[in-house]
Amino acid sequence: MKNLPQSLTHIIEEQGYDVESVFAQRLSGCDDEKLWNIIKEESRIFITLDLDFSDIRRILNDVSNFTGIMILRPRSKGPDGIQEIFKKALRLISIEDLWGKLIIVDPTKIRIKKIK
Repeated sequence: MKNLPQSLTHIIEEQGYDVESVFAQRLSGCDDEKLWNIIKEESRIFITLDLDFSDIRRILNDVSNFTGIMILRPRSKGPDGIQEIFKKALRLISIEDLWGKLIIVDPTKIRIKKIK
């Protein structure tokens, strides 16, 4: 997870998933390519506010080991706004549904692109 409040970590852990954050792994500030390689190596779903990861051309250049990306686009980037949009997404899709997909969640819709 990148740029996200710790409360999301707890929501995901309560569902029985192993969660790591960019902050906890001391990867804050590292470049996107390095971060993406680590995500793939660890076979993790990536949840972020960073629109750089929505560029499908970057993803399609290397779909090997693609796990999944969820990009949250809340109205407010404060912890409450982020948590609200994340919970909205989880009411409509399960974490298992994230595998192999690029998912962009905004206040009015959820866009899903199957990558592999």
